[in-house]
Amino acid sequence: MIIHSATFIKSCPSLAELPKSEYPEFAFIGRSNVGKSSLINMLTGRKNLAKTSGQPGKTKTINYFLINANWHLVDLPGYGYAKTSQRQREKWLAATTDYILKSDNLACLFVIIDLRISPQESDLKFMEFLGKNQISFSRVFTKSDKVSANAAAKSIEVYDKLMLETWEYLPVTFVASAKTGKGKDKILSFIEETVNNFSKNP
Repeated sequence: MIIHSATFIKSCPSLAELPKSEYPEFAFIGRSNVGKSSLINMLTGRKNLAKTSGQPGKTKTINYFLINANWHLVDLPGYGYAKTSQRQREKWLAATTDYILKSDNLACLFVIIDLRISPQESDLKFMEFLGKNQISFSRVFTKSDKVSANAAAKSIEVYDKLMLETWEYLPVTFVASAKTGKGKDKILSFIEETVNNFSKNP
């Protein structure tokens, strides 16, 4: 897939304000500061489509972008630590959970994981929540340029081993780097195939 157009549509603080659309949606989520915005910018080929920041909790609303006039990219607030109040974090979490459970057009949720960090309980619990609610998701391990290929493989192996203690099979997995562009073609090909299948469904 080649990204010809990427247009910001709106920021939505709640489910009630989501745009009305029949386009398939591909949402991106992860713990704060795992490189989500940088990954989105790399995939779309736009430097500032999603705002990046060294400060955790930059994304505060559900942000919609229309890609190639046939699918939505949805940038969700991160979970975990953010430099804001507990009440505000709970508000973000409620809006995000509402979206994940109630969106009719969510084709896939990309869970962004920092490849350099050992498995985090928040990531594992979040993916368990997705599985229990039968939400289609994929894992994207980011920042692969910052570790060796061997270290990357071992990191993913540790995640796989932990998940297979309770999962029957593992979700589709990608390894990416916003700096080198690694994973871009594979992720966009996956999205393209999913969009095509989504449009064929009655």
